Amino acid sequence: MALYTIADLHLSLGVGKEKSMEVFGRRWQGYTEKLEHNWRAIIEPEDDVVIPGDISWALGIDAALEDLRFIDSLPGTKYIGKGNHDFWWSTRKKLEDFFAAHGITSIRILYNCAYEVEDYIICGTRGWFYDDNLSGIPEGTDFDKLVNREAQRLKLSLDAAKELQAACGKPILCFLHFPPVWNDTPCEPFITLLREYGIRKCYFGHIHGAYDAPPCFDYAGISFAIIAADYLNFIPRIIFPPEV
Repeated sequence: MALYTIADLHLSLGVGKEKSMEVFGRRWQGYTEKLEHNWRAIIEPEDDVVIPGDISWALGIDAALEDLRFIDSLPGTKYIGKGNHDFWWSTRKKLEDFFAAHGITSIRILYNCAYEVEDYIICGTRGWFYDDNLSGIPEGTDFDKLVNREAQRLKLSLDAAKELQAACGKPILCFLHFPPVWNDTPCEPFITLLREYGIRKCYFGHIHGAYDAPPCFDYAGISFAIIAADYLNFIPRIIFPPEV
């Protein structure tokens, strides 16, 4: 049994080629096929995979069905989080009811909660970006409100993780969609929470095209790793057992 992670699948099986990421260059050509090939080559049915957001371009849950069925068809149990492009996302109960109604059995929701998986406890939420100059953000957006809301969601997930940790003693891994820190510029509320809860490893996606960035870096005593699918060349990154 092994634990892997990969973010930013950006699937578009149910919404057509107009939303395909292939328009963003060679790295993305045939990305869905590359992802499936690589996934099936390394991941076994008993393995676990964390997918922290930007899963489907669908705008509603029904439109996301084909993408979700594709993920469900792949080996392993998948723990999915919300990204900034997951407009199809709904409440946990509605998503779980939708999965049950459509025979989706291998996907779990990782959002404001935590799970004991392999030798770890996993937790996470969407987070928010440190940069209030992001393109496409409506004028007048209250960034402090967004950051505070997402920080509260992270706290809920960390609290759930701590409760599990009290029973099993396993270390906690945190998975966010947005990076809590990038280019040495932190989003302090997230860094503060991660430090308060003793998190030593955090994984994030969202960042595309930064192929020269180091796979891991340390900040404030925490090890961060970028796991966007294009950065990983659509090969899920192994967490456990650790690579030698």
